Amino acid sequence: MSRKRKTISMRVPLAAMLFFIAVFPMFFQGKMVVGSFRQNQIDARGQELQNRCLILSNKLSRAGYLDADVKDTILDNEIDVLADFYSGRIVIVDRDFKIVRDTFRLAEGKTHISEEVLKCFQGESANRYNRDKHFYTHTAPIYEAGQGQKITGVIVVTASAESILNMADMVEEKSSLFQLMSLLIIVVLVFAMVRLFMRPFNEFRRVLAQVASGDLDTDISENTYRETKEMSESVQQTLKKLRQVDQSRQEFVSNVSHELKTPITSIRVLADSLMSMEDVPVELYREFMNDISDEIDRENKIIDDLLSLVRMDKAATDMNISQVNINGLVEQILKRLRPIAKKRNIEVMFESMRDVVADVDEVKFSLALNNLVENAIKYNKEEGWVHVNLDADHKFFYVKVSDNGVGIPEEFQNRIFERFYRVDKARSRETGGTGLGLAITKNVIQMHQGAIKLQSREGEGTTFTIRIPLTYIP
Repeated sequence: MSRKRKTISMRVPLAAMLFFIAVFPMFFQGKMVVGSFRQNQIDARGQELQNRCLILSNKLSRAGYLDADVKDTILDNEIDVLADFYSGRIVIVDRDFKIVRDTFRLAEGKTHISEEVLKCFQGESANRYNRDKHFYTHTAPIYEAGQGQKITGVIVVTASAESILNMADMVEEKSSLFQLMSLLIIVVLVFAMVRLFMRPFNEFRRVLAQVASGDLDTDISENTYRETKEMSESVQQTLKKLRQVDQSRQEFVSNVSHELKTPITSIRVLADSLMSMEDVPVELYREFMNDISDEIDRENKIIDDLLSLVRMDKAATDMNISQVNINGLVEQILKRLRPIAKKRNIEVMFESMRDVVADVDEVKFSLALNNLVENAIKYNKEEGWVHVNLDADHKFFYVKVSDNGVGIPEEFQNRIFERFYRVDKARSRETGGTGLGLAITKNVIQMHQGAIKLQSREGEGTTFTIRIPLTYIP
């Protein structure tokens, strides 16, 4: 047993899409800005530290700090201030790798040998940032006073980056607060936009619910968006067709009632006439009974045609398709109808351009073709003619049924395929017509995925042309 698939409102993906489009770039940009700010501050602090070390190195070189017996207290104070300012440590190493000055007062007199110090004595300054422990390490050479290129010592500066990181964290906190406020505003705006966007669809749904309740005359015209306008137009066309179908159904029921009651009324009148008369002559009695028999036959024919239409409507997809020789089928139909035509001296001719074999439902197609030829005979004039022409191309076969009979006035031609419609009702009843033959024919042709076309001029004759695919594709 299959489970019914759950559906969600269009509001959900729409809100999610708008929320994602608005929020994701904002958070991504916030992260990028904070990260860029942090990196810029770190780079700037490193460059600043490098410049301050270079200035300090020049001062120490000019003062001959490493060669003096008594240290310059002003320079010592400046070194201490610089170390405190960067929350770090400054160590001065002489040419013997002996620490002559340590702002922490922990390693003075000890030896300091490291890769950075060795490279600095060779003239290579180092500027490195430890991302794990968040501190800078910078080395700068101290040149001998007056010599210019001779390195007598090295300044090793270790500076903390905590202040920069704290400032970056503050910026990130403020950015997060701004993003949170923006997020709340975005949520409100998204819901407002979704509600505004969905308003035409909600109105459209309300009107459709009104139509579903049975009010087919409801005006559906939602033109807010092009899509809703196109949907409204499509629904309007569908409703128009439904109204036409409903009207056609009502007319059909009315026509069926009328057509079925007419023979019964005639029979009742004839029977009452016979019962009201005394000593009815045998000839009159037989005449009345013949009329009653004719009305019963007419009633049976109407019922048979109605049953044919009902069966076709119910079994529109139940086609018994087989390959049929259309030439032979047409000849069989004409053979059955020629005796009827002979009574009025009507000539029935068949012309085939080529042998045609096609996929058709033989029984249904025979009924449709039989109706066309029989109508051509019935609504013809004495000593007239009926021509049946068969042709085909690579895709379709064509059957043309022509006559030189009474023809159909132009104003009635667009209604002749309606059920129970008759151009000349009196003549139709005389010929035994029920007004259902052409409706059945058109139904059969459409079931074969074909088309039927009419050409007629009043007083000159009528031509029906059928086009049906050679290969039936369900």
